[in-house]
Amino acid sequence: MHAADANDIPAMDWHGAAIDASTCSACEHAALRADGGCEPGRCCMHDVYARRIDRFFRTHPQLANQHLAHEYFEVRAIAARYADVFRLGAMLADPDETVRLQVALRVPQRLLLKLRDDPHREVRIRVALRIELPQITSLLHDPDYQVRCIVARRAPEGLLPLLMHDSDLQVRQEVARRVPMPALWRMAADAAPEVRRIVAERLPVSLLDALAADTDWTVRWEAAGRAVGAALDRLCEDEEPEVRERARERLMEPVHG
Repeated sequence: MHAADANDIPAMDWHGAAIDASTCSACEHAALRADGGCEPGRCCMHDVYARRIDRFFRTHPQLANQHLAHEYFEVRAIAARYADVFRLGAMLADPDETVRLQVALRVPQRLLLKLRDDPHREVRIRVALRIELPQITSLLHDPDYQVRCIVARRAPEGLLPLLMHDSDLQVRQEVARRVPMPALWRMAADAAPEVRRIVAERLPVSLLDALAADTDWTVRWEAAGRAVGAALDRLCEDEEPEVRERARERLMEPVHG
């Protein structure tokens, strides 16, 4: 027999009642214990502790289908990890988001699409991570910024200009890291210096003049690391010492790319 969990959390069910020999004898899977297939406090589907439930279904995945309608949400959620995929469609409308999250990780694409408008952000985040690219446009205007960030990370480049003016800074930063020209040039006028710094890292050097005169010194510092010609000369005389230092180091490089 295995020892109980190291943290020694008492074995109890989701109603708060202790799990002991008497409850084990009444369990529908009592025969498993005789063969060491389960153990209170370590491997038990009736335990309130998710790790112990997971050990049970990991050891006996063939039993998962039987417990997809269990009253305790943790049992349903963990059983969904191991159940046959074709049984998961009935769980798309489960009342608990933990269950729907597990479903979103496994269902085929045609069923995943039904979770695009799920009320819980964590479920929609999983959808955004898995959804096929031709369908990702349906998440462009998701109310949660993290979903839109994932869209900006995964979407085809041609869709990125649709997120250039997103209300969230992190989304625009993701766009600035990937969007091609000429849309990248338009982002040089973004209100946030955090976005303009990324633009300064990626713009063709011939277009860095505008960012060499940026109002934020950190943007000029980025430009100074790549600038050439008149833009570099200007940055060598910048009011900020960090910018001047970087521009002069750039000036000393043998070749400007």
